[in-house]
Amino acid sequence: MVRLGDVCHILNGYAFDSKFFNTVGEGMPIIRIRDVVRGFTETYITEPYKKELIIHQGDLLIGMDGEFNIAPWNSDDALLNQRVCKITSSSNKLLNKYLYYFLPKALKEIEAVTAFVTVKHLSSKIINSIQIPLPPLVVQQQIVDVLDRANALIEKRKAQIEKLDLLVKSQFIEMFGDPVTNPKGWESAKLSSLGELNRGVSKHRPRNDPKLLGGKYPLIQTGNIANADLYITSYSSTYSEIGLAQSKLWSKGALCITIAANIAKTGILAFDACFPDSVVGFLPNDKANILYVHYWFSFFQKILEEQAPESAQKNINLKILYELNVTVPPIILQKQFADFVQQVETQKSLFQQSLSKLEQNYKSLMQKCFREEIFNE
Repeated sequence: MVRLGDVCHILNGYAFDSKFFNTVGEGMPIIRIRDVVRGFTETYITEPYKKELIIHQGDLLIGMDGEFNIAPWNSDDALLNQRVCKITSSSNKLLNKYLYYFLPKALKEIEAVTAFVTVKHLSSKIINSIQIPLPPLVVQQQIVDVLDRANALIEKRKAQIEKLDLLVKSQFIEMFGDPVTNPKGWESAKLSSLGELNRGVSKHRPRNDPKLLGGKYPLIQTGNIANADLYITSYSSTYSEIGLAQSKLWSKGALCITIAANIAKTGILAFDACFPDSVVGFLPNDKANILYVHYWFSFFQKILEEQAPESAQKNINLKILYELNVTVPPIILQKQFADFVQQVETQKSLFQQSLSKLEQNYKSLMQKCFREEIFNE
């Protein structure tokens, strides 16, 4: 076991002045915390910079605020902003790829015990103090090869799932045309005429009053919807009987639409649930199918988000949704599309089960690879 600071070099980002930031492509790309995991940036800077702050494709980066994430940079050269660091092996006894596979678990363990008020912070000093097992290079390479193969299987399965998502959207376009331009000339109707449309209810203040929480009634938040796929299948909070009394329980099958923070993200409830007034619920009548409406929103989400007014955070109101014009093909076609979606979801479920097993296998391999006893096997 060796101290990370003895075998690695850390390059900290620079506190560039945000007044020089832009999103129109002027100047040099700059890597912010949110860009570490996704591997690309949409922010540019025209402020002068030092060449040593330039990050190249493949460089290993760590996000040092919030979640302590590590990822290789997957885009072209960019500048390293504050609260992001680059970590590199400084020893001929440590492979960078071995370091990449070792660090996620170590960082999550540090994150779990880091105290915070609003956001967790990671320092270079803490990173340098991490203890890393350092077997011979041949063993490091064997570990890398095993984890590379396991990771490749995971990425292949994820790609198959992504292709199924694209297949559904492609089928939507084939059957109904682009809903933004409506080339097939379908009639349109206001969303409010296609079913029940109302905001969630959370009357009590403060909303986080402990007596409202901890019961058996699921409480859906905007983040649960934004992170859902088609169906909302998980939740992190519940209401008590008191919480339910000041709210409203929406039935399974309702479409949830976010109107604050995440704009016009949608998901279908897989269980009865409550939600606050930052979410709108929709239950269709006989003119609309819930799966059709969900995918219709997926084409309009970016448009609604760009048009949303912004104060502290972006939001839209119920009136905007009431007046929203939705293309309405014949219900028989909507149901045919819904049948297609369900068939794809069945196949997708099998792929997701396989993905879960692959990920469990990967975690098991990770634990075995970095146990000290494996180095003596």
